[in-house]
Amino acid sequence: MNSTAISADQGSATSAQPYRTVEERRADGRAARERLAPRDLGDLASDVDDSSQRDPTALLLQQAQTRVAELVPIRHGRMARTPFTFYRGAALVMSDDLSRSASSGLTVQLCGDAHLSNFGFFATPERRLAFDVNDFDETYPGPFEWDIKRLAASLAVAAFDNGLTRKEAKRVARACATEYREAMTAQAGKGTLAAWYTHAEPSERLTEVRDLVGASATKSMRLQIKKAWRRDSLQALSKLTTVVDGEVRFVSAPPLIVPVEDVVPDRDLSTVYDELQGRLAEFRETMAPRHRVLLDKFEFVRMARKVVGVGSVGTQAWVLLFRGKDDGDPLLLQAKEAQASVLARYLPGPDFTSEGERVVNGQKIIQAVSDVFLGWQSGIGFDGVYRHFYLRQLRDAKGSVPIETLDAVALSVYGRVCGRVLAYGHARSGDSVAVAEYLGSTDEFDRAIGRFAVAYADRNARDHAAFVAAIDRGAVPATADH
Repeated sequence: MNSTAISADQGSATSAQPYRTVEERRADGRAARERLAPRDLGDLASDVDDSSQRDPTALLLQQAQTRVAELVPIRHGRMARTPFTFYRGAALVMSDDLSRSASSGLTVQLCGDAHLSNFGFFATPERRLAFDVNDFDETYPGPFEWDIKRLAASLAVAAFDNGLTRKEAKRVARACATEYREAMTAQAGKGTLAAWYTHAEPSERLTEVRDLVGASATKSMRLQIKKAWRRDSLQALSKLTTVVDGEVRFVSAPPLIVPVEDVVPDRDLSTVYDELQGRLAEFRETMAPRHRVLLDKFEFVRMARKVVGVGSVGTQAWVLLFRGKDDGDPLLLQAKEAQASVLARYLPGPDFTSEGERVVNGQKIIQAVSDVFLGWQSGIGFDGVYRHFYLRQLRDAKGSVPIETLDAVALSVYGRVCGRVLAYGHARSGDSVAVAEYLGSTDEFDRAIGRFAVAYADRNARDHAAFVAAIDRGAVPATADH
């Protein structure tokens, strides 16, 4: 790790931080500029250009060793589809690359995997629709620029995948950086509570994002909002379950959906569910007391293993079905395995007794509002391995923008919205005054991030090609799924 790395104490959101005046915080930002000028954020470390110093495929195979063996080929097959799907699964590769570069030393709670597809819509407890980061498997404290670099590079990768020119890709990434910088400056100028509560709420009037979109983009956004509201437990229930002998059961479509009774066919089913009830009791204790009351109104019915996403494939992910008043009143929770963040091997930070707790705490810091069912649980799995999990609703008005359909204008709009909400999250967990001072009022930072994004997109394309070649020669197991 480079010499400007953050200290472990800075990375802990649980340890009390001394009060600092606004001028002292600005001085921190100026000191960071002395360590690393914003224009230098556009550089890729020279040593990572030497193929002898990096092997992305080897890193991914190393990561696969802790995953469910039968699912790893699916992960590799999904990553091989396009440079963008490869990028989605290669958070470890980029973390390795970023660790070789100098750091600003300005610490925030990182999303850790802030690519375009990890942003989206979800319902708040107040039943309003928010737009925010929605995946926190890799969340960890670290230099703020690691997240914005990953986000901007994902824009450039998506731009190339969508057939845009190099100039257009750089412009899209730069617009994202501009929005991040301006949003961070605005947050630094607000009162502490006002900054904490700021979030993007794309209601019917598109209040927080309306100024970013034109007429056509606004129409598209409204369409996505309508779709998001239809994505709830009832909609998921119709796709994931069937009725057998009058009982609701998960469909069996291995290896993508496998009921728990098929995962452990040699075990007595009643014993398995008794064990699961005990684990749910442990999960319940990590919830806020008022939310436990809500959970207690539901009866646990069934569970199945479900393959999700791209980068997460191979980690254990389960979907749990609960019944409220009757079968027409379902609750679906997702229990997702939380392994150590890919950032943890490169950045100092706090120790957690549970990786699930790390994910939940990070999510609650970064998001303005979070799922009421968030919690965690750890224990020995059916395979005899001690694993960490976090739980959340599977669907609660969740929606995302289809990246592959976006032209240059729409991609720029979407990137700006993502850049804005990323700044909101960073301002909650870090020092917005220091970061804003570091970013400055010129476009120096914006240009640097735009330059970095297209350069890294080129590198990602080469990594993807090498990965596909390794699959073709049989060095990497991969299976295409649909």
